[in-house]
Amino acid sequence: MNELTFRDAERADVGLVLHFIKQLAAYEKMLDEVIATEEGLEEWIFDKGVAHVFFPVVDGKEVGFCLYFFNFSTFQGRAGLYLEDVYIDPEYRGRGYGKAIFRELARVALEKGCGRMEWVCLNWNKPSIDFYLSMGAHAMDEWATYRMDRPVIEKLAADTKDTGEPQVDSDRIV
Repeated sequence: MNELTFRDAERADVGLVLHFIKQLAAYEKMLDEVIATEEGLEEWIFDKGVAHVFFPVVDGKEVGFCLYFFNFSTFQGRAGLYLEDVYIDPEYRGRGYGKAIFRELARVALEKGCGRMEWVCLNWNKPSIDFYLSMGAHAMDEWATYRMDRPVIEKLAADTKDTGEPQVDSDRIV
């Protein structure tokens, strides 16, 4: 393994962050869904500080990126580290760098006092799933991920007909 180091992203790296986001999206066959801009990334990562990015660096070259943020577990009463995206250029895969990235994330999680690390993975991405399982991660099969995109959020926020009661067949939502 060539010398691997890690470097936190700086404001001047916003174009490189977007480059790796697009590389990841292409790999996941979702490039047409990328609407992120350099300006938006700069605002949310560097001005608002809601996400953190570091690069794995080999021989002075950034060979991927890792973007994470902190969430909160009410059951644990402490923060968790949520890995949003990790990507390594194809020619640098299979060299142990992925495990090194997770080792670095684990160090960050412990340093911040996190109770757990979480992420999602596309069901078809068997190489990544096998890798995660090999490190001791487990799938949360009893949980489903739900999402509301911006238009749905806007519609929900503007809804003035809300009576405060859920419009579902169950007695309550838990």
